[in-house]
Amino acid sequence: MAEITAAMVKELREKTDAPMMECKRALTEAAGDMARAEEILRVKLGSKASKASGRVTAEGLIGLFITADAKHGAVLEVNCETDFVAKNDDFVAFVADLAKQVSANDYADVAALSAANLGAGTVESVRAALVGKIGENISVRRFKRYTTANKLASYVHSGRIGVLVEFSGADEVGKDLAMHIAATKPRALDESGVPEADKEAERSVARLKAAESGKPAEIVEKMVEGSVQKFLKEVALLSQPFVKNDKQTVAQMLKEKSATIAGFSLFVVGEGIEKKTMDFAAEVAAAAAGNA
Repeated sequence: MAEITAAMVKELREKTDAPMMECKRALTEAAGDMARAEEILRVKLGSKASKASGRVTAEGLIGLFITADAKHGAVLEVNCETDFVAKNDDFVAFVADLAKQVSANDYADVAALSAANLGAGTVESVRAALVGKIGENISVRRFKRYTTANKLASYVHSGRIGVLVEFSGADEVGKDLAMHIAATKPRALDESGVPEADKEAERSVARLKAAESGKPAEIVEKMVEGSVQKFLKEVALLSQPFVKNDKQTVAQMLKEKSATIAGFSLFVVGEGIEKKTMDFAAEVAAAAAGNA
């Protein structure tokens, strides 16, 4: 039987918000498989157990830049090892410079950006010098550039959540959209854009939950599809209740304001990055072994 450590329980609790003992029981049932334990918790405790699954697991900063005419812009993520460095003035300036540079140039990928000129050197040489100065690893993870005939709006929350929106309509609408997206974290503009993998994962969990009801197979399938449709409405931007007026959806708000949205980018620092963790006792044991 796989050993269930305190660190594993802590990690699952941080991902799911589930009670500590429920996390331990789920990990035990899943033989230590973290992904399977999350699924078990979702079946037992409902959707609440998945709400924190996208929490930040690495440090860094989101950079955003929009030109004065709101026609060009960029959002990017630069990672570091600690939140202390994420507040460092030189690091903050580096991220701001990159966001401005990406908005002005159509780089194919991070490698192309790294090779581009910046100051007296290249983005890569500036990054390497910053690593040497600060003493902590720094990496440019991702970016998205926009050029539009419409308008761009942005919102950054604590430097860790960044949103860039392409829209038409009053400036206030763009700002409201960006703040809404930062708060609700939709996965797509509409239901058709939700990844198939996400739909299948939700269908799998819903089927396990519905099966426990003991109802006939045809009823179970209707329950499953109902759960999936509810999920799609929750994660598709246009069908979400608008945060400033939950009596209407985002789509209804846009229609009322004679506005449209063409697309958006949502970056969350460390999203999808697994941060290596070790419980204190294991860390002390490892250090002792190294000094033996």
